[in-house]
Amino acid sequence: MTKRIVNKIIVHCADTPENKEFTIDDIRKWHVEENGWIDVGYHLVVHLDGTVHTGRDFEKVGAHCRGHNEDSIGICYIGGRDFSMEFAKDTRTEEQKESMLILLKYLKNIYLDAKIHSHSDFADKACPSFDATAEYSNL
Repeated sequence: MTKRIVNKIIVHCADTPENKEFTIDDIRKWHVEENGWIDVGYHLVVHLDGTVHTGRDFEKVGAHCRGHNEDSIGICYIGGRDFSMEFAKDTRTEEQKESMLILLKYLKNIYLDAKIHSHSDFADKACPSFDATAEYSNL
């Protein structure tokens, strides 16, 4: 199999309420049962406690950012909305922030030319509810 060319790492939020745990299995169910996709759209999901869970294999094209799936890796953190689900909000726990930084550094070592982006760079959405492009620009 030919190695997939990845030049973007796209950061997402799950669009779930702050401090309410959901799992990659919940997201997989939403993506498969509600969207009709073959699997979870993200390659990695970061839970509230900072644990990182694998979704799609890195060599498989994701389903996380229309028009940019072929050449990207999609990372999602649980959260992204205030408790009432009324507003987008950076709800990352300290554990999520730490894990995401380690994870992004790791991915940048694998995909040397990849740039880190917010989902909102490519779609008219608040996702990931913070400016990941700016926050991780020094990686």
